[in-house]
Amino acid sequence: MNNGSPLGAHVENVLLVVLIQLAVIIGAARLFGNLFQRLRQPVVCGEIAAGLILGPSLFGRFFPELSQRVFSPAVNPVFSIMSQIGLVLLMFLVGLEFEFGHLRKNRAAALSVSLAGILLPFTLGFALGAYMHRQLQLAGNWVFFSLFMSTAMSITAIPILGRIMIELKLNRSVIGSLTITAAAIDDAVGWILLALVTAIAQSNFDPFRFSGMVAAVLAFAAIMVFAVRPLAIQVLHRTLAANRGHLSLNALAALLIAIFLAAICTNLIGIFSIFGAFLFGAILYDQHDLVAAIRGRLTDFVTVFFLPIFFTYTGLRTDIGSMSGAHLWLLCGLVLLAAVVGKLGGCTLAARWNGLSWRDSGMIGVMMNTRALMELIVINIGYDLGIIPRSVFFMLVFMAIVTTYMTAPILRRIAPDLP
Repeated sequence: MNNGSPLGAHVENVLLVVLIQLAVIIGAARLFGNLFQRLRQPVVCGEIAAGLILGPSLFGRFFPELSQRVFSPAVNPVFSIMSQIGLVLLMFLVGLEFEFGHLRKNRAAALSVSLAGILLPFTLGFALGAYMHRQLQLAGNWVFFSLFMSTAMSITAIPILGRIMIELKLNRSVIGSLTITAAAIDDAVGWILLALVTAIAQSNFDPFRFSGMVAAVLAFAAIMVFAVRPLAIQVLHRTLAANRGHLSLNALAALLIAIFLAAICTNLIGIFSIFGAFLFGAILYDQHDLVAAIRGRLTDFVTVFFLPIFFTYTGLRTDIGSMSGAHLWLLCGLVLLAAVVGKLGGCTLAARWNGLSWRDSGMIGVMMNTRALMELIVINIGYDLGIIPRSVFFMLVFMAIVTTYMTAPILRRIAPDLP
């Protein structure tokens, strides 16, 4: 290959490396997904583990030459773009599956649990971010760094939490309903926070530029809700009626174009492309036949192909070698402690304050502490903006993994009758 760049290389040479990587990534994701399922963990936990194992912390550490051949830096740009395209499609599906109906249930208790699950971790994350910025002597504005730390602490991963609740048969219980409602509020607020924090970082604290970005986002949201939504529903339902409940190839092509156009809009506004895709999915959430048809076309391929690429791309950025010295590991422990105390502790106390038993309150706190995929998306955004350095990236990935992996085992410990 030519100077490590795929652009000057023969297309077949680049294709060979890409195909090898894809075979390894998809195979490892399936293998570890099935293994973790046998260990009574959600499949996605195994897929995350596969991505990390393939990175420099394990595979690259013990088999450096083989790792360099399989994950050649020459094709990094290819996988970077594929990862981002996968995220755009994934966030469309996440928006599509976002159940806004939850926001109308158990309002008082869910709202207090949600507020506790946002305010306490956000405050702890901001204070810890300011401390870490000084301790690590990081370049750049400490406020940007602290805002990303606090947002990362506040996230609850509804897609993963939903899967865990279904597997443990908690999705139809009272505490399950309350938790998913609180998590839905958290998710909505979390994405708004992330969009605002991204806009602040991108505008460099310029009040005029920031105000312009916020106004553009609000205008985009209004157009999506009042113009795009009715048109998309009309067109897509027409094709469902003509194709016995299935999306035609032309309709699928039109849908993909619309997803990418929505992503282009938020990209041009100055925030990440995934926000446009998420909002487009969210405006269609209540069209159940349409949602089922779209999921039938997209979900399996995005889950099996694109999602493992994102996890591996994250894993290649996660290097345990960046954690040199006891001081960094101490800070890593503080990140995990602040995340667990803020989210698990805050939500548990809020649920208890609403009259629930300590057992049920603890279960709600543990479930609200699940971060997983959504957390990894936040962390990657901070890293791409240059706000989060490699060592802190490792700490936050470590926190996301621990808070996700601990959910099912602790729930079974609190409630032994769970499957």
